[in-house]
Amino acid sequence: MLKDDEVLTLREELSTATNPLYFYDDDQDGLCSFLLLYRHYKEGHGFIVKTAPKLDASFVRRIEERTPDKIFVLDVPIIKQEFADGAKLPIFWIDHHQPIKLNRVRAFNPRIHEPDEYTPVTRLAYQISANEKDLWIATVGCLADAYMPDFIDKFIEKYPYLLDKKVSVGEAMYKYPIGKLVRIFSFLLKGQTSEVSKCVKILTRINSPDEIMQQTTPQGKFLYHHFESMNKKYEELVQSAKKKAGRSKLLLFYYNENKFSFTSDLANELMYLFPKKIILIARNKSGEMKCSLRAGVTISGALEKALVGIQGYGGGHAQACGAVIKEEDWERFLKQFKEEIKSI
Repeated sequence: MLKDDEVLTLREELSTATNPLYFYDDDQDGLCSFLLLYRHYKEGHGFIVKTAPKLDASFVRRIEERTPDKIFVLDVPIIKQEFADGAKLPIFWIDHHQPIKLNRVRAFNPRIHEPDEYTPVTRLAYQISANEKDLWIATVGCLADAYMPDFIDKFIEKYPYLLDKKVSVGEAMYKYPIGKLVRIFSFLLKGQTSEVSKCVKILTRINSPDEIMQQTTPQGKFLYHHFESMNKKYEELVQSAKKKAGRSKLLLFYYNENKFSFTSDLANELMYLFPKKIILIARNKSGEMKCSLRAGVTISGALEKALVGIQGYGGGHAQACGAVIKEEDWERFLKQFKEEIKSI
């Protein structure tokens, strides 16, 4: 969690911003973090960081387009100094990945003080906004990041039809209706940019999860139908991936879906179904293998070593990582990764 003085600083900066620009990661944690702050302070614009998990000089033009007075970066693992220099504005970086020291950037990250702490950015954003009307959004973002929030009792009391008792994160995600809502948030981030922007805009105005789950408003129906259009394809991929679970420690699954990426969603569900395995989901797109890795043990070190000498990059958390590998180096990477996980 953030320190009290950090929370007060961010509340002051947000409340005095007249046109803030939010850059946020393209997963549920990033989305929910943005929603919590935007819905509470009701100013500014959001921009999803989809092309790579970093902000570099190419994003400076987004600042020039919006002419903001402050920049808030949410759940984006890497900011390049060139971005900070080109922005020429105050930058407030709320994150939970490995801290990076930069000039012109004020970082708010629990790992600066406690290197081993794991708190989703959604939880930090909820700590800042403290808006109980958005309890459901905070819960979605936390569960999506494999984190059981400390306020789960309040959620159960308010939304028993979504979750009626304390269970593990995995059970909540795959045995209870709250898990469907988490997946809905994930799938709303997939598709053409115009469609995603429309879904996010609608989410900024949804007052209750009932609107979506029970389709009680036209806006909720739109979001639910968007989810349904993708879920059939996703369920087919889950069934195909389950068939790849043999005796090997590694469960490796490739798929060729061109329009939508389900790598993270598949990796998370397979990790729940096969908790003793190391999960590696790979999708070939434009000459690159885009991967999600999950395990019940630390695999970040094995990934880092397997990337040595490889055209690609990767990283993330100890047991949940992502990677992008050039197609021509894929077999070499895979051989090195398999070698590294032998001792895990």
